[in-house]
Amino acid sequence: MLSQISAQGKQGKQATPATSATDLERLIQGYRLFARTEGKSQKTIAIVCSSVSYLEGFLESEGLTTDVAQIGPTELRAFILYLQQKRCFSDHRFTKPQEKGLSGHSINCYLRSIRAFWSWLVSEAIVESSPFAKIKLPKAPRKVIPTFSEAQIDQLLSAIDVATPEGYRDQAIILTLLDTGLRVSELTGITLDDLQLEEGTIKVMSKGNKERVVPMGEKVQRALWHYLSRYRPQPEQPKCKLLFLTRVGMPLTKDRIEKIMASYGRKAALSGVRCSPHTLRHTAAISFLRNGGNVFSLQRLRGHSSLEMTRRYCEVADVDVKNAHMTASPVDNLELKLLMKCPSHRPSHGVK
Repeated sequence: MLSQISAQGKQGKQATPATSATDLERLIQGYRLFARTEGKSQKTIAIVCSSVSYLEGFLESEGLTTDVAQIGPTELRAFILYLQQKRCFSDHRFTKPQEKGLSGHSINCYLRSIRAFWSWLVSEAIVESSPFAKIKLPKAPRKVIPTFSEAQIDQLLSAIDVATPEGYRDQAIILTLLDTGLRVSELTGITLDDLQLEEGTIKVMSKGNKERVVPMGEKVQRALWHYLSRYRPQPEQPKCKLLFLTRVGMPLTKDRIEKIMASYGRKAALSGVRCSPHTLRHTAAISFLRNGGNVFSLQRLRGHSSLEMTRRYCEVADVDVKNAHMTASPVDNLELKLLMKCPSHRPSHGVK
């Protein structure tokens, strides 16, 4: 079947020049410009463009058309099959191919990104309809992401030398992430103007350039006050107002915080859980629900545009439903005088 598609694709390729206005290569550039003007994040733009480029490379390798006016469900299904059969790192320049295939999450991410690209094509009237309307995307497996236990959090914090400026900064970062559930990219963007210690709030810029105000607890307020008053270094550039800085006063990056946390995880000998800022974000959500927070407040705190992602935390938090029922049992909490002892005599089954 694929050979027949290839033969048809070659004919289409000859009929449509590679430099046509509806060729993928040219349209990727147009999408990148559009996405920037719409304020989409650099990460989102990069994921969509790389996914579409991946599709383009597949189509070219199979001799199929790269003209969006001719790409239909058949070509996309062939691409899905290719992804499902592909081995990890099979095309990587420096890493050896592995036996395992692409994860369901990776495949789903590729396809959702390409679908978003086609939605843009429709909105710009470049194509009349999206071939994804006739394709059901394979669902990504829903995995339970391990979160930190209270004991592991204690281990992690105990591994930090808070007597040093860097150590106290790192403790403040971990406590802030754990209490607010911020993304690490949001944390690195916090400025002194965003921090309102007296009100106990932080203004953050989330995905899609949307601002939201996130509350923090008293312990985090104190930790941040001590960091600001005693440990925050003078910025290398006087106009820099970022809250968290390196030892020499440079902006603290997302990658640097991830490496710092991984280092503390090894030092604390944590096992069974990934020591990362993202794990703190998940832990914050689960702890919020287990401590009585509601799903709608959690949605606003985390900056989710819909309840879909937030509902997943409800499912994970339900692992504690047994413990919750032990303290909130409807019958156990009724003041009923029930006879719990078995009767000493057996009932008569005979007819008198």
